[in-house]
Amino acid sequence: MIDPRTLAYDFDEEAEGFGEPPRVERPRLPLDQKLCLGLLGAGLLTLVAQIGGTALSGTWGGMALSWGSIALGTSLWFWRLYAGTTPGIKHDGIWFRSALSRGALGWLAGIFMTGMYVLIYWFPQVLGESADGPPTGLVATVDPLAQLVTGYPASRWFLYGVLYTTAILVFGVRMFMKYRHSRYHQIRTASVMVFQFGFAWLLPNLLVLFQKPYMEFNGIWPLKQNYIWPEKWGEFTGAGAFGLFLLVWAVGLVVATPILTYFFGKRWYCSWVCGCGGLAETLGDPWRQLSDNSTRAWKIERWMIHSVLAAVLAVTVSLWIDYKTTGAVYGSWSGGVRQWYGFYIGAVFSGVVGVGFYPLLGNRVWCRFGCPQAAILGIWQRFYSRFRITTNGDQCMSCGNCSTYCEMGIDVRSYAQKSENIVRASCVGCGVCASVCPRGVLKLENGSTHADRYEGSDRPLDAFVKSLGIRDR
Repeated sequence: MIDPRTLAYDFDEEAEGFGEPPRVERPRLPLDQKLCLGLLGAGLLTLVAQIGGTALSGTWGGMALSWGSIALGTSLWFWRLYAGTTPGIKHDGIWFRSALSRGALGWLAGIFMTGMYVLIYWFPQVLGESADGPPTGLVATVDPLAQLVTGYPASRWFLYGVLYTTAILVFGVRMFMKYRHSRYHQIRTASVMVFQFGFAWLLPNLLVLFQKPYMEFNGIWPLKQNYIWPEKWGEFTGAGAFGLFLLVWAVGLVVATPILTYFFGKRWYCSWVCGCGGLAETLGDPWRQLSDNSTRAWKIERWMIHSVLAAVLAVTVSLWIDYKTTGAVYGSWSGGVRQWYGFYIGAVFSGVVGVGFYPLLGNRVWCRFGCPQAAILGIWQRFYSRFRITTNGDQCMSCGNCSTYCEMGIDVRSYAQKSENIVRASCVGCGVCASVCPRGVLKLENGSTHADRYEGSDRPLDAFVKSLGIRDR
């Protein structure tokens, strides 16, 4: 006998007149967020007007109303977006957002960013740079600041530095709010903001003001490949005592690199100091989930990044041989090689592809596939460093968050499932894998020694030789 409380198979809900279920209305933007968007929009309109050539162009007032409004409006938007939420990382619906999942908006963002790099590198006249007159257009909008900190009219490179630094500072606000529950991310974000503003933008421009050799103090060879090339050394040695200081600084950082990497891994530079890493960790953070973590990508990564390292080593050696032999060995060929490296690696790879492809390939394209500095640090970290990410495999539930949000494309989950330490050369120690883990499986650590990280780590040279396939044991 059928229970009268049980619905029959032929029950027709619509015929009973239940109607449509209630709908949830889309939440409306609060007033303060509307004001942020209004401030951002006003800044963009003012910027467009100045590019067209208005009285505000090239003035402090125009700069404040355009770039100032854009930066302030965007920063306040990020603050308000996260301020009313519970602290903690929230990635719900991230794959349904066009701008963050290679949708139409993502492609538009990639085209815009790539286009800006193309204009800055090869078509500066479109932006308003003039070889024989005052700047116009977009370049002129930052001219007051250029005159203040360098003593010269604004150029495309000064504009680029302002945009680059502003992006790190503004999106740094987003990082502060998104990761406000994590002391590690707070300090790390503050570090890249300080190093970019102070060491990579302000101090180098002040050197220009005082007519000293230009140098970004957070740059290290071979990332800043010309820092130990003969031409730059001649510039340093010709600048007196201060030039000698710059030379010692450049060489000292190269010497300090393996020491710091032994104690802290490559994260001390790639996630705390480097300008490329700073932009990736701030502006690029929304796209970190787009990094390919397949084995095929890992193989391509290893071949490409070490090929670039070999290339910069070869170029550096050839330039010094050419310099010491006054061109007797290579002749004009060495100059062509230098230009080739600067164009294809320094401009196309690190800039156009490395940053322009954030919305398509993730935020660490250059750092993962092309940066020679990351290659050197990675080799040292892999075989002779105290840094490791420890795992508690018994607690791992294989959700995959760690692998999804690893910006370097490491399949972190596979290591966690096997309770293996993660000592990959590509890991930049950003710590997001540990932050998105719902069960605290992962932990970034600097051990007391390098010898307990993996089997054979007590013999780093043997492990390195074995990795090259030279011998099996």
